[in-house]
Amino acid sequence: MTQETPDRTSRFNVLVVEDSPPMRSMIVFALRGLAGVTVVEADDGVDALRKLAKEDFDLILTDINMPILDGLKLIKRLRADVSYERVPVIVITTEGAAEDRQRALALGANAYITKPIQPPVVTKTVRKILGLD
Repeated sequence: MTQETPDRTSRFNVLVVEDSPPMRSMIVFALRGLAGVTVVEADDGVDALRKLAKEDFDLILTDINMPILDGLKLIKRLRADVSYERVPVIVITTEGAAEDRQRALALGANAYITKPIQPPVVTKTVRKILGLD
């Protein structure tokens, strides 16, 4: 797992939670093109909670299907904690997982992106949530 070097001019700190290294790399690649955004990576929901305990994030992108602590459980934990209840969450789902998307949105996710990941969709969704448009 890698972590981006913080950019002192960054305005937004984004956490990407994805257990698949190739998928995580694709998402990070898409986000690197956004000015003012620093990206931190997490391997799963437990790793995400460790990183959230150490620093603040303006946005979380999380896969739903992950081992140990999946994305739905992560969202539920975030929304139950006053420190994270207002942090926007974008879920990453497979194209045919409509039920997972609905459950994530019901738990408090703000948006979703479907796999296969398309970098322009990632950047457009993140820009919208962060108010960069």
